Amino acid sequence: MTTASAAPASASKGVLRKVVLASMIGTTIEWYDFFLYGTAAALVFNKLFFPQADPLTGTMLAFTTYALGFIARPLGGLVFGHLGDRIGRKQLLMASLIMMGASTFLIGLLPTFGQIGLAAPAALVLLRLVQGFAVGGEWGGAVLMVCEYGDSKSRGFWAGWPQAGVPAGNLLAAAVLAVMSALQSDHDFLAWGWRVPFLLSAVLILIGYWVRSTLAESPVFERSVREHGVEAAPVLEAIRRRPGGLAIGAGLRIGENITYYIITAFSITYITEVVRLSRGMALNALLAGAGVEVVLIPVFAWLSDKVGRRPILFLGSAGMAIFGFAFFRMLDTGATPMVLAAVIVGLVLHGAMYAPQAAFIAELFPTRFRYSGVSLAYQATSIFAGSLAPIIALALFKATKSPTPIAVYMLIAGSIGAFSAFKARETKGMSFGQIDAETQ
Repeated sequence: MTTASAAPASASKGVLRKVVLASMIGTTIEWYDFFLYGTAAALVFNKLFFPQADPLTGTMLAFTTYALGFIARPLGGLVFGHLGDRIGRKQLLMASLIMMGASTFLIGLLPTFGQIGLAAPAALVLLRLVQGFAVGGEWGGAVLMVCEYGDSKSRGFWAGWPQAGVPAGNLLAAAVLAVMSALQSDHDFLAWGWRVPFLLSAVLILIGYWVRSTLAESPVFERSVREHGVEAAPVLEAIRRRPGGLAIGAGLRIGENITYYIITAFSITYITEVVRLSRGMALNALLAGAGVEVVLIPVFAWLSDKVGRRPILFLGSAGMAIFGFAFFRMLDTGATPMVLAAVIVGLVLHGAMYAPQAAFIAELFPTRFRYSGVSLAYQATSIFAGSLAPIIALALFKATKSPTPIAVYMLIAGSIGAFSAFKARETKGMSFGQIDAETQ
């Protein structure tokens, strides 16, 4: 009998590049939308939707609405994962793109607290929940399309490109906001300028939808359906058959997710409200770091095909665990080169933690419940990791007036990631046929 792993080997490099491009473009656009909210929460929403609080409390309230998007992500992952394992990857990718684009566009049209009172933050919360639900289904579909088209020898490299779409989306969001901020006064930026990046989402979504509509369904999924049918409850099968894989994936995500959102979301507040540098400085540092990470993620992903997933994941996690203490010392100097270096080094370490994840987590589960398994492992941890990280960091700083407890928080998170990488088995070079055979 022909194994499911045979299909990707027959895919031409041209087809594979097209799949990678479509996955990365869509991922970049969706994470542009998601990160745009996070950056706006640190710079705008605290003033326009929670104006009656002091600056740090207003920011905490804004970050709370930011966290709600993460809480919705596991639900999106479960729903999209279930459907993706039953009807295919492509249709779910299209649906997630439309949902994310519509919610982001509508945020750009929202009236503020000063215009309609409490209805404004309530509407913001609702749209944030839709954003989270959509992005919860995006990642699994995007990386699986690439993984299931690619061959086992270079799966890490090709799957790393959708991963690069995450910092690329952050880069794009920070760039658009930085341009608007630089061209406008603070008054005009708060009055209407912040809305433009949200409204631009409509154009980006149309481009992404067109590119993704040209893709064919995953050949590995189609072959699996022909030979084995579909699972009635793929999420339950993932929990029952691969609890260890879920635990390893979740541990890797906890370390990576917490530290990433401290560096990319909380640090904006820390730089502007504590170190007292300009909004432009904070955004430029984020731009520089995201730009470097976009370039390095494919490199780390390529290395994971050569030396293994585990060594890259372990080194990135262990390095991040230690770096938290230096990170805040560098920010506290207030010197532009040190602030830039702090964010860049932090995102380089994150790139090592993040680049191999797509291939590695996909290799933890067989095809019949792979979408459900990767979505559950990747998204469920967001409730405890990325969603709470900026809030916990801000609460720790408010309580102690010191960044040291936040560095300890990063130490714990990075250590969890390093331990998970240490305990995992190496999956570099395994075919999906081998992985599927383990559950026959």
